[in-house]
Amino acid sequence: MRKVPLATDCVYHIFTKSIDKNVVFKENSDYIRLIEAIKYYIYETLPFNFAAYCKLRDKNTFISKYDLNSKKLVVDIIAYCIMPTHIHLVLKQLVDNGIFIFLRKLLNSYTRYYNIKNERSGPLWQGRFKNVLVDSNEQLLHLTRYVHLNPTTAGIVKNPEDWPYSSYLEYLNISNDKICNYYKYLDIDMKDYKEFVDNRKDYQRELGLIKHLTFEE
Repeated sequence: MRKVPLATDCVYHIFTKSIDKNVVFKENSDYIRLIEAIKYYIYETLPFNFAAYCKLRDKNTFISKYDLNSKKLVVDIIAYCIMPTHIHLVLKQLVDNGIFIFLRKLLNSYTRYYNIKNERSGPLWQGRFKNVLVDSNEQLLHLTRYVHLNPTTAGIVKNPEDWPYSSYLEYLNISNDKICNYYKYLDIDMKDYKEFVDNRKDYQRELGLIKHLTFEE
């Protein structure tokens, strides 16, 4: 993990990938596991780890009783995309070391789950996550498009809305998940945003073909 602290109240594009580009999200339950963990670990204080939370029969009662919505957040989730070998997150850090705290819990939790499920041991992720500071709302808007187009760039799906493991469906208001607080940072209309993304789809797919010539991961 990166030791240099990131600045509080700043937005970052966070990228982390598996060791040797191993496929670590193999089936729907794996993706759902991480998405649920993202929702859980945004809070500063929690009564127990995510594995224990997953065993609860009535999570809604727990959330209501513990009043998670009133707890302090360490990060705001602005956008995300989970790919078979890597994860893109767009985060605003809300407390000192918030991104580090969030990622440490999130990635360690998924590593334990994956290792138990696949009867393996050892690390799952490359040692350090990468980050890029987002300087403006215009940059942020284009970054969310880049993140949401990752599955089409990789040729996994034809359209970004066909990939259920990103925040794109939430942006289009056709998902029950309410993970992202993008509306706090972006003034976008659902139809306009879809057009904005679709207009760049073919270009980004072509860009993927020359990725090895750039500094893109």
